[in-house]
Amino acid sequence: MNELQDSLGFAGSSDNVSVLAQQWAKKYIRKLDAPTEQVKDITEAPSAIAKDLTLSLRTASSQAWQRTEKFLGEEVKRHDLDPDLIDPWEISKDIHDIYKRTLSKYGESIPPVRLATLIGAEVGRVRRKYTAVDPRVIAFVSMQFHSTGKILLQQQSAEVQNTLRSYFKVIDDHLYMPLHRAYAAAAEHAYDSPTLKLVQQLLPSSTDMAQSICQRVVELYPRHRCHSGLLSHPTVKISSIRDVEMFQIYLWVCLLENSLEALQQELFPLCVMLYPVLNVSWELVQQLVHLLGKEIQQRIQPEEAKVLLPYYLALREMFSPQVFA
Repeated sequence: MNELQDSLGFAGSSDNVSVLAQQWAKKYIRKLDAPTEQVKDITEAPSAIAKDLTLSLRTASSQAWQRTEKFLGEEVKRHDLDPDLIDPWEISKDIHDIYKRTLSKYGESIPPVRLATLIGAEVGRVRRKYTAVDPRVIAFVSMQFHSTGKILLQQQSAEVQNTLRSYFKVIDDHLYMPLHRAYAAAAEHAYDSPTLKLVQQLLPSSTDMAQSICQRVVELYPRHRCHSGLLSHPTVKISSIRDVEMFQIYLWVCLLENSLEALQQELFPLCVMLYPVLNVSWELVQQLVHLLGKEIQQRIQPEEAKVLLPYYLALREMFSPQVFA
C-alpha cells in the first residue's frame, strides 16, 4: 500500500485510499458473473487479437486524432484555449501507450477488474498532467481515447467488442473522472470522518444511480438525439451513464476537499466545451442533475444531506436555466 500511495503522488491515510479505491473496484466485480470475469473463450484467441490490435494502434491513433480535431478544433479558438497546451503528438502517444498496456493485459487474459490496480495509477498520472494547467485539455485526451477505441473495435466480432469494452471502460473511468483526486482528498481525512463515511456510503451505488437516472431520462426524452444517436442507443447510454458517474465523482471530490474548485474549474468548463459539440442539450443536463439529487436523497439520512447540500446546490445552480437562458 505504501508503494501505491507513493505512485499516486500524495501522503496521508493509506487506509482511506484503500477503502475508496476498493469500493470503486468492487463495482466491477459485482457486475461480472464468475464464468465471464476471466477471458476464457480460447476460440477468440485474445492473445492473437491483442497482437493484431497493437499492430493497428499507430494507424488508429492517426485516424482518431483527425476525428478529435474535427470535433474540437474550433473549440480552441471559441474557448480561448492556449493551442500550445494541445500537442497532438503527445496526446496521441500517451493514449497509444495506454491502449498498448491495456491490450497486453487483455492478451494475457487478465480480467478487466484488475486493470484498476495494474495501470490505474499510470492513467491517473496522465490525467493530472493534462489537467494541471487547463483542465479543459482533458476533453481532447478523452476524445482521442474514445475515437481510438472506436476504430480498434470496428473490425471485431460483437462478442470481442463487448469484452474489450469492459477493459476500455476501466481506463475511461480513470482518465475521464477525477478518481485519483478523490483518493488523494480521502487520504486527508481521519478514518472516522463523517464526510469520508458519507462518500464511502454513496460510492458503491454510483453506477446503480447513474443507470436509474439515465433510464428515466430516456423515458422523459425519447426523441432527443445526441451526436451518436437517440438516448436509447446502446453507445449513447454507455456515455450517459459514464457522465452521470463523473458528475457524482466531482461532487464527492468537492465534499472531500471542502471546496467548489473541482466543479468550477474542471467540470463546468469541460461540459460547456463538450456538450454543445455533442448535441447534448442543457435541459437534459439539468434533468440529470435534478434526478441525481433525488437519487442521493433516497440513500442518505437528513443530517447527512445537510453536509452534502451546499455542494449539490452549487452543481444545480451552475447548470440552471438562468445560466443558459
